Amino acid sequence: MRERLGAVLAHRHFQRFIVAVILVNAAVLGLETVPSVASRYGDLLALLDQLALAIFVVELAAKIYVERSRFHRDPWNIFDTVIVLIAVAPATASSLSVLRSLRILRALRLLSAVPSLRKVVSALLRAMPGMSSIVVLLSLVLYVAAVLATKLYGQTAPERFGSLPTSLFTLFQTMTGDDWGNIAREVMEVHPSAWIFFTIFILLCTFVVLNLFMAVVVSAMDEEAKEERAEMEDLSAASTQRILDELAELRKEVAALRRVTPRAKKRTSA
Repeated sequence: MRERLGAVLAHRHFQRFIVAVILVNAAVLGLETVPSVASRYGDLLALLDQLALAIFVVELAAKIYVERSRFHRDPWNIFDTVIVLIAVAPATASSLSVLRSLRILRALRLLSAVPSLRKVVSALLRAMPGMSSIVVLLSLVLYVAAVLATKLYGQTAPERFGSLPTSLFTLFQTMTGDDWGNIAREVMEVHPSAWIFFTIFILLCTFVVLNLFMAVVVSAMDEEAKEERAEMEDLSAASTQRILDELAELRKEVAALRRVTPRAKKRTSA
């Protein structure tokens, strides 16, 4: 029974069914935010939402039954459990009704249901140590630039550089490329050389530090792909060796049968 249920859970058609339920549930939760749709089809949407939740609960219970002690060893199983528990909490505890808005987190189950998305998340987690160093570097550059901007342009543009927190926010906005041209022109009306400051800051943050983020993530994804290829090669080598061993055993059995056959014929003739 457990083996059959495990085969059903691992079957690609069942996995596609779960992905479809996740997508439909995400669409239902999105439609509930549209007042005209919610007022007309509210009961149907609520029914579909509860049906999707029931499917997730049954799937989770089936996984626990099949995997038993191995269930908690898989981080994705823990992730799915947390998502489902958050969705169930509002229905069982009236004091936690605020969690109802967190039902949309069920859409994140798509990360664990789609293998390609799992690889991307694994690569991002692998890149975290390298990204932390880049975050420290970016924070240092942002802090130094904010202190300089506050002292140089605080009186010129107090709404943007009047204090250190304001300067940090303005420079973060500049780093993302949001309306940085108007910010620079406002300062350059009094300080014509301010373009040098903004150009150097944008080059450092946007074209150097942020590209380092991308490089670290790409490197982590390459390592993930290499490990996956190595695992596939190991599995292929193991299966090949198993086939060779089976062939060797078959040859031994055939050779033994050949030795036995002449003896049997001699005894029969005698």
